[in-house]
Amino acid sequence: MQSVYKYRFSRTTLYWTVVYLAAFGLLGWLLYHLYEGGYLSAWFTSFIVALVALMALSIPRRIVVTDDRVEVRCLLDITEIRRDEIASVRRVEPRRMKWFVPIFGGFGFFGYYGHFLDLRRFDRVKLYASEWKNFVEITDIYEDRLFVSCTEADRLVAELTPPGGNRPDEEEEDEEEEAEEAAASRPK
Repeated sequence: MQSVYKYRFSRTTLYWTVVYLAAFGLLGWLLYHLYEGGYLSAWFTSFIVALVALMALSIPRRIVVTDDRVEVRCLLDITEIRRDEIASVRRVEPRRMKWFVPIFGGFGFFGYYGHFLDLRRFDRVKLYASEWKNFVEITDIYEDRLFVSCTEADRLVAELTPPGGNRPDEEEEDEEEEAEEAAASRPK
């Protein structure tokens, strides 16, 4: 049995893509006219074309769930996780994602993908999203975290949740402890 979850680009993602392309085009045009088609403008144009081509290869297209693995398929890249290695699957609110900073990947150019730094945990994570909402965190038994977005996030979580249930999340445990301490310290 195979389930397919497709990515859909949000208006914000498409807006940022147009802004990036316009900025690259404007810079190329300015360099061409400032240096009259010299070495610098040729170098910049080659660099931007290579950068856009590399980024385009990693644009997420779909999530495919089979009986034994989960695949995040990009244009020419596939990220696989075996289902028996999944420790937990959770929905994540977009406000928690504001602490993510791109290390190597795209941020707004046809989506959000690549390696990101989670500033709350100081941890490197992989992110494959076409819109900045409907996030699902998949944590494997090696503590590697993968974040994906799809329009059917609840269905994806229900399908991927391990048979024994999710492993407890450190952040949820910390939040529960803080709530208990705050409740205990309140005057009666």
